[in-house]
Amino acid sequence: MRFADFPFLRYLPFLIAGIIVGNFSTLSTATYLLIGILLIWLCYLWGVGKRPPVSLGYTSGLGYSLIFLLGFWVSGMSVKNPSFSFPQLDSFQAYLAEVQRFDLDKPNSKENLVEVVAVRDSLDWRPAAGKILVYHKSDRRLQPGDLIWFQKSPEEIPGPTFPDEFDYKGFLAKKGIFYRKFIGNEFVVMGSSENRNPKFALVQLRENLARLIESKIHHKESRQIALALLIGQKESLDKEIRNAYAETGTMHILAVSGLHVGIIYAIFLFPLRAFKERRKIPVGYLVFVISTIWIYAAMTGFSPSVVRASVMFSLIIAGQMRKRRPSIWNILAFSAMLMLIVDPDVLFEVGFQLSYLAVGGIAGLQPLILRWWLPSHRAAEYFWQLAAVSIAAQLVTFPLSLYYFHLFPTYFLVANLIVVPLAFLIMSVGVPFLFLGKIPAVGDFLGLVLDRMIVFQIKVNSMIQSLPFGKLDRLTITFSGMVVVWAFLLVWGNWELGNRRKMIFSFFLILGVWLGDRLIREIRRPSYQIWFFSSEKGALIDLQLGRHDFTWNQDFPPDQISFALDPNRLLNQRSAQPNSLIGIRENDSVWFPALGFRFYPDEKLIQMERDYSPKIQIFRSTEGD
Repeated sequence: MRFADFPFLRYLPFLIAGIIVGNFSTLSTATYLLIGILLIWLCYLWGVGKRPPVSLGYTSGLGYSLIFLLGFWVSGMSVKNPSFSFPQLDSFQAYLAEVQRFDLDKPNSKENLVEVVAVRDSLDWRPAAGKILVYHKSDRRLQPGDLIWFQKSPEEIPGPTFPDEFDYKGFLAKKGIFYRKFIGNEFVVMGSSENRNPKFALVQLRENLARLIESKIHHKESRQIALALLIGQKESLDKEIRNAYAETGTMHILAVSGLHVGIIYAIFLFPLRAFKERRKIPVGYLVFVISTIWIYAAMTGFSPSVVRASVMFSLIIAGQMRKRRPSIWNILAFSAMLMLIVDPDVLFEVGFQLSYLAVGGIAGLQPLILRWWLPSHRAAEYFWQLAAVSIAAQLVTFPLSLYYFHLFPTYFLVANLIVVPLAFLIMSVGVPFLFLGKIPAVGDFLGLVLDRMIVFQIKVNSMIQSLPFGKLDRLTITFSGMVVVWAFLLVWGNWELGNRRKMIFSFFLILGVWLGDRLIREIRRPSYQIWFFSSEKGALIDLQLGRHDFTWNQDFPPDQISFALDPNRLLNQRSAQPNSLIGIRENDSVWFPALGFRFYPDEKLIQMERDYSPKIQIFRSTEGD
């Protein structure tokens, strides 16, 4: 089939390009949008009136330009500006805000999200808008729709202090959250708008389902897995459980995703086989299946992967109604475009990227992998097909996983061959449990079965995790390295369909760019580097001398090292546990005689005392934590 047979696949890159440009552009969206549309229409009118007429490629280019402008526009419209909500934080005396969700328990407080509806200044109350993360210690648990009054002015969420640290501010900014405040017990619940506001219906539904799961499933670990697996509530997962599933390559089981929607689709697909044989598919039943899929998507909070899968399966079922089989590539691209137009910020979410990469890999590479072996037994064929799906998804997503998470699960294939079928069985019981769990006898029985099945899955996953050499961690890859891997997979996937000479040329061109990037990085890498990190709690010095790494720590908290400093060590290919650097305390300074510099803790300064200039990078935090 030709690339021209996949129109939405052709449109998608231009929409993405427009969103990226719009996201990083400081231009006025409306002004430049109007100018762009006017220029395109002028070019179109010129082309129509030209004799001889312009080529088809000319008009196609104008059409792609319009799609690019669409991406630029939706990106500009989604930009969230904190100054619009709070022009002068210090001038307000009190705030009236509406609670948006249920409390989330933290080690020393409870977290919630509120949306300001009014503020009081020196004159009177006036309308306002903006979201604030609040932390309180009240015995009363806040619920969606509660109206609370408090006086403390919120503070802006700070950005990352140290290089390559997780940008929590940017993460929340994509959700329109720019402020936080600890209000303790100093707030008053003025009333509730829950009954008058239908937007809290889904939040309340998820909370009711969570309470149902907590009441019917008694093992703590099983309860946490059930909350994540069935309704996408991962906040209660212990760190040990997260690590166990991440290290076996089965974390996607706990993140409600397209896999779960596919399992629901498969559950309802079995009764259709008899109708398929008669070539009669009941439209009413298909509408019921689509409705069930979207109800489940709503119950799980409309995560990107679930919405993607719901759109895809809905289109597939719609095709079955019309006795058509739409192209998986058109469906995949159309669902992505739909999501990006509704919420362009989803493009920058890891879940969105991994979800579409995985499905694209499965669609493009699984048929090629299946050719490696033709099993003679039906059971072997089933497991080989499952293995091919896992290998295809892993091949396409592992570069992005290394880029973000720096971890590769060695036994991902073994784990997925066992855990995914178990997840199918758990979902086969869990979905009926969500709908029928409140029926006393039925709910108790399904809850008991679900509890035992999850306990068994946890044990199997733990056994795989305990195998020797179960993970490769502290791996990293550059953006150009990711592109090279994907280019190779693209050439392999299209080897029998496209122009092989052009594909090989393109691949080696990309490979050359990657090698050039690597060479430039090595040339620019200093042989002697010093990183100086300081906060109110302490200071830390990292030193890289050739291939040797050293560190000196003065009361810098270990937990802060893991999340704030270790990302920088990893990207600069430094050891997670450098050798200790010996310093000699002299009055108000620490002298490092072997390396020729002196550190002044009070001033937090470094003074070189030798005639050479290493590359020194200094990063300071003014916060205590």
